[in-house]
Amino acid sequence: MSHDAGSAGPAGPAAFAAPAGSAPARHILCMKWGTKYGPEYVNRLYAMVRRHLSGDFRFVCLTDDSTGIRSEVQCLPIPALDLPPGIPERGWTKLATFSKDLHGLRGTALFLDVDVVITGSLDDFFTQPGEFLIIHDYKRPWRVTGNSSVYRFELGAHPDVLEHFRTHFPEIRAQFRNEQAYLSDFLHRQGKLQYWPAAWCPSFKYHGIPPWPTNYWRPPFVPAGARIVIFHGECNPPDALAGRRNRRFRFIRPATWVAEHWRE
Repeated sequence: MSHDAGSAGPAGPAAFAAPAGSAPARHILCMKWGTKYGPEYVNRLYAMVRRHLSGDFRFVCLTDDSTGIRSEVQCLPIPALDLPPGIPERGWTKLATFSKDLHGLRGTALFLDVDVVITGSLDDFFTQPGEFLIIHDYKRPWRVTGNSSVYRFELGAHPDVLEHFRTHFPEIRAQFRNEQAYLSDFLHRQGKLQYWPAAWCPSFKYHGIPPWPTNYWRPPFVPAGARIVIFHGECNPPDALAGRRNRRFRFIRPATWVAEHWRE
């Protein structure tokens, strides 16, 4: 199975299931909706995965606009969540990945936010033991909440996540601030929630910026052991590369290392 095959073609998405008796198919999933991120985020994410994941895989982008996305990426529609109009997004759309039948895809899926920067091997993300793996929340590690920038699961294995969400949305919205808090709590209650090794998915904001006042003369760095650096809150990769933070009095020097990795 060639990793460079792009669109589904006449056979349709179900063709991406692994043949009987072979190793489970590996899928990289990402999601792009709205106008916040352009196609270059998807294209660079694909390139980073290709450089850091050995062997065959399929790269799927669930999106409402495939314009400008490279041909190696299979673009598929985002399943509808049927939320009431005017609801703040808060990442709820990601829960569509837990559809009982996600366009006929079968196998193991590693979901990646489009604004991460991959700096090391991804191979172990598919072999790390666990039924559902996610980043442990950086800010409040005493809570069960995960950060859903990187999570792994078997496609179609957790349809109750989405079914419960669709039938209990008012209560869920009142109890949980966003999708990752709900998702973590739901799977923790089932005993299925596990976390990636802490060093694999560090936060740029919390782990990659030198402490004050050294941030004024020392540039941001890739934390030791990092494989996927997570950008959340104040910076995205181009901000970090330019030395911008979207909060006052939070200075950083340009993170020149981003250019080495965040490229096609």
